[in-house]
Amino acid sequence: MKALNRRLLTVLKATLKRGKSVLLLGPRQTGKTTLVRLLGEDLYLNFMDAQLRQNYERTPGALISEVKAIATRLSRKPLIILDEIQKIPDVMDAIQVLIDEGIAQFVITGSSARQLRNMLPGRVIKYQLSPLSLAELPTQELLPMLQNGSLPGIIFIENQSEIDDELRTYVSVYLEEEIRKEALVRNLGAFSRFLQLAASQSGKLVSFRALSQDVGIAHTTIAEYYRILEDCMIVERVDPITKSQSRSRLTKSSKYLFFDLGIRRLAAQEGLSPSQETYGHLFEQWVGLELNRFLRFKGSGNLRFWRDSSGPEVDWVIEIFGEYIPIEVKWTTKPTLKDCKHVITFLNEYKEAKKGFVVCRIPRPMQLTPEILAIPWEHLAEIINEK
Repeated sequence: MKALNRRLLTVLKATLKRGKSVLLLGPRQTGKTTLVRLLGEDLYLNFMDAQLRQNYERTPGALISEVKAIATRLSRKPLIILDEIQKIPDVMDAIQVLIDEGIAQFVITGSSARQLRNMLPGRVIKYQLSPLSLAELPTQELLPMLQNGSLPGIIFIENQSEIDDELRTYVSVYLEEEIRKEALVRNLGAFSRFLQLAASQSGKLVSFRALSQDVGIAHTTIAEYYRILEDCMIVERVDPITKSQSRSRLTKSSKYLFFDLGIRRLAAQEGLSPSQETYGHLFEQWVGLELNRFLRFKGSGNLRFWRDSSGPEVDWVIEIFGEYIPIEVKWTTKPTLKDCKHVITFLNEYKEAKKGFVVCRIPRPMQLTPEILAIPWEHLAEIINEK
């Protein structure tokens, strides 16, 4: 596979240089292992290896004596990389001892925040790795990103059937088997049906009760399934803005975005010829995912949305440094004032909002009003970089 320039690499190196240890979270196949192996470790252990995992399950304290031996031989703190740590929580105590005694630095990876949420509090700096962002892609083509996503393992595959095979394997092996095990699912058919519906509902307002009727299980079980997908970073929850001086019917339900649009398509069992309306919805999701990635890399701000059940809604709102930045997403090549009418409503409603954007498919930025700028999707990062 060709080398990829992951922006997080510089951040990880700087964190290690400060003497800190790192916990790197991210869904499977987003490139965590490839990334951390660029840091030059003194010991690498991958707990996906069943035999290795069983050895440390029997004697988790062995890690302490092994790392101490490496530190003595090197006469310095070694860098220890532990991959997929959620597979063996028993070694957590050993890691804590080694960090607290200043014996070693660690880079730890995991694909389940559910099991790692309270791991080593105050002892590791947490980061999250997503599929390739716009700035990391070797080529920037919109339609392939909307259809196939941007997992590192598929972007250099040219044959569409091979891409679909890779994505289908991810859905069947990881989503349907691994996550099902974590959820202790007994009704396998219901879980598969839920997964398909959750993928097709990606980016839309979710009603747990409506889904429960479609799947045939309790709405509380639907909510738990979503929590598991969220903990495994398969979906990203986006909460609405619910405060307003004059509106009492603001939506309080959240949206859930599948972390990768290629995985979403295969999980939803959709083809490659969507309608223009569907392309518009996929475009909206892609913009939301990109904004979330930019915000995580920046280390500040939250992605929200705004919807009044009486009509007005804004696709995405960035909440950062006490301000709101409303963003409307349109699948148009000729934006007009009509495309930004809800952004205008939002700017009039919230004094915390000074300017807004319409993201669309134009070659160059266009000023729609003194406060609202239409920008090409390729310029999306500029919304964040201005803050």
